[in-house]
Amino acid sequence: MKQSQGPSAKFSEPVADYLEYLQRERGRSENTLRAYDVDLRNLGQFLHDHAGDPTLKLITVQMVRDWLAYLHESEISRTTLARRISAVKNFFAWALKHELVESDPALRLAAPKKERRLPHVLQPSQINRLLSEDEAPVEDDSKAGEQSTRKDNDVKSLAVACRDKVIAELLYASGLRISELVALDIADIDFERRTLRVLGKGNKERVVPFGKPAERVIIDWIRSHRKILATESAGDALLVGVRGSRLNVRQAREVIATALKSLGDTSASGPHALRHTVATHLLDGGADLRAVQEFLGHASLATTQLYTHVSVDRLRQSYRQAHPRA
Repeated sequence: MKQSQGPSAKFSEPVADYLEYLQRERGRSENTLRAYDVDLRNLGQFLHDHAGDPTLKLITVQMVRDWLAYLHESEISRTTLARRISAVKNFFAWALKHELVESDPALRLAAPKKERRLPHVLQPSQINRLLSEDEAPVEDDSKAGEQSTRKDNDVKSLAVACRDKVIAELLYASGLRISELVALDIADIDFERRTLRVLGKGNKERVVPFGKPAERVIIDWIRSHRKILATESAGDALLVGVRGSRLNVRQAREVIATALKSLGDTSASGPHALRHTVATHLLDGGADLRAVQEFLGHASLATTQLYTHVSVDRLRQSYRQAHPRA
């Protein structure tokens, strides 16, 4: 069967209305909207290619079940499958509420249980290496002129290196999501209290602290290096890319992925690993669970409780290694 280029307007137009509703009335983030769009387009494409491209009202329970069987045959991950089912169920619930369908064809769809994986957590020694401040090498006086020229030519690279230190320090110091980090403006920083004003998921604002090491690299970045990279298009953005505008999520992810890979002894691979790590370290240090929930901006305490399992696992491991009758 010939594949089309995409779902027709019969399906894509109500999906567009639904996404607009999520953005305007529910305050969903751009990342969430993109995920919903991809998942609903997947269903729309299937209906177009395999079910005769029905209008929304003519979509049946069997069509949706056939789509679900198609997903299973595609051997996608449990997480992706659960997300797609959730997106479709929420969409049809909205459509029913707004009388776009007479009955909900996705009502009885059951999502698979998500795999509950414990997050990768860096050890304190790994964090120290990741955030270590390398000392500048001592140069031979006879090569001073050559070194001066090299420094002039490499000033942009030094600025980028300083910015990357800010990224790593702030992700660990404040447990920010990567999207929250790149959205920070200089005005969001209170240096007197050493806090950040963060706009999190659902446009919920919170204030989180950061420590003296992060303060040092932020001040160094703002005073000496940011102006080397920033152009007028950066506005008040704290972090900027090499082209001078606000740093985006993809670029920031690459910075952390490269830094973690350079450690050579961890399977942690992305910025969320630092968020997991600071949460676990706080709980290991005796922080209150609800305080950590507020710190991370979790809507549900159950999400924060995942990190207690990491701490308990560490306790069990230490117990087996140290207790004479373990």
